[in-house]
Amino acid sequence: MKDFLRNPPKNLFFTGKGGVGKTTTSAATAIALADSGKQVLLVSTDPASNLDEVLGLALSAEPAAVPGVPGLFALNVDPVEAAAAYREQQVGPYRGILPDAAVRSMEEQLSGACTVEIAAFNEFATLMGNPAAVERFDHIIFDTAPTGHTLRLLSLPAAWSDFIDTTSGGTSCLGPLAGLKEHQLLYATIRQALGDATQTLVVVVSRPETASLAEAARASAELQELGVSNQQLVINGVLTQADPDDVVAVALRERNVTALAAMPDSLTLLTRTELPLRGTELVGIPALRAFFSSERSAPSTITAPQATTLTAPLSELLDQLAGVPGGVIMTMGKGGVGKTTLAVTIATALAGRGKKVYLTTTDPAAHIALMLGNVPDGMRVSRVDPKVETEAYRNEVLATVGNDLDHEGRALLEEDLRSPCTEEIAVFRAFAKVVADGSGGFVVIDTAPTGHTLLLLDAAETYHREVSRSMNEIPEAVRLLLPRLRDPEFTKVFLVTLPEATPVHEALSLQDDLRRAGIEPSGWIINQSLAPLSVTDQVLVQRRAREFRYIDEVVKQGGATFLIPWQNQIQGV
Repeated sequence: MKDFLRNPPKNLFFTGKGGVGKTTTSAATAIALADSGKQVLLVSTDPASNLDEVLGLALSAEPAAVPGVPGLFALNVDPVEAAAAYREQQVGPYRGILPDAAVRSMEEQLSGACTVEIAAFNEFATLMGNPAAVERFDHIIFDTAPTGHTLRLLSLPAAWSDFIDTTSGGTSCLGPLAGLKEHQLLYATIRQALGDATQTLVVVVSRPETASLAEAARASAELQELGVSNQQLVINGVLTQADPDDVVAVALRERNVTALAAMPDSLTLLTRTELPLRGTELVGIPALRAFFSSERSAPSTITAPQATTLTAPLSELLDQLAGVPGGVIMTMGKGGVGKTTLAVTIATALAGRGKKVYLTTTDPAAHIALMLGNVPDGMRVSRVDPKVETEAYRNEVLATVGNDLDHEGRALLEEDLRSPCTEEIAVFRAFAKVVADGSGGFVVIDTAPTGHTLLLLDAAETYHREVSRSMNEIPEAVRLLLPRLRDPEFTKVFLVTLPEATPVHEALSLQDDLRRAGIEPSGWIINQSLAPLSVTDQVLVQRRAREFRYIDEVVKQGGATFLIPWQNQIQGV
């Protein structure tokens, strides 16, 4: 039995870099505990959740029994639905009492991504901090968003409690403070539970790769700072043995061994579980039940269609991009598909062709510097640092709007700017400034994982209201953001995926969401594919065979598609 399955506490969190297998590991854990006779609730707090697909079950915000697994229930915390419910809870009592214009103003004020965040958080808070809501369950398992957003989620109890404690005004960026104060006891309960090893265990999930392990170490350290010390480590997808005649398998095995040997010291202190790389699809209850077994593979039922035509190499895309004067290039997709690697590769290639390039990231778990190494001539590199941007935003608002206020008015403004919402507004404004830089050359943006990227883009529709509430005028970069994103000559969005079920289906959903926002993707990039390679290792043969159906699914979209073969290390193109 795996260590984290031995007498676990009631609350188990699974976190880590995108694409490391958090959903699979958390779902398999939930099934194992339910099979042992426990009553288990499995919860996804990831806006880009694929728990439905993994379980083969359509989920909602209400617990649903998982067929074939007595005692297991699952739900998705849908941020958009949660925000709509929160908005109506705050505004509903005033309908028919206040003028329609005042009600509309309240609705607008509660339309930003910050409302989405706090509403989703309240759903999570109720599950964890209200014993009456979950008393029938022995365990609650949280499949969380990628690391940076999970850390923010877990820090919110302290952030909102502190803000409520120190604020005397009647409103915030989330409307009346009464709507927050009623949750204050709940937030305090969660703060206590997160730091109590008898109540909470965090399982940090990683791949046996340098960047993934570095991210796991960073997450572990930040969790310690938040007082969450009861942690374990799962390293998922280890190629435990390799066919000596398969050069790809041998290279992959060597990469795993090297990364594990150089693991950050802090991770070596955690109880560790290693899980083997699987050749079979990890979707459905039978596959999840077998997830913790020692078997590497199973007989494959998938045959590779020999007639499949492989798509164009990435070099063709780079040649096309080098032929335009500049603009914004964004890589988007599910966590772990290689957005950061591709952003670095594209930026480096353009700089190598003599172009002026600005490479940046909006991902809280950014590791561009680790990927890039030495910065080429002609390239500028940065990241949107939430702490730096928030401080700059606060100072600017106080120096402009606050300069004309009396002592009481300035004090109220300072209170408002201590709200956790301020960080969201500051990051949004910084994103708008980055996009504006596309007017003077190439801007390559490595974005946060899918769900949070959509919240950021959606904010373009609503944050200008919040910015205008805090500042004398809307900055030009904010005003022009959506038109720039919708201009295919100015902004080119590439959907990045792996040739696997969940990354492809999530990217298809992202494509639909972008189109609803008036943004047409410029193409698809299928990353780390075994399809063009010759492999003989049993696990890799199975993985290669099932890639073709997903490559075909992307090609059928009819857009420009580029394919990158599996590489042992980051390489320029």
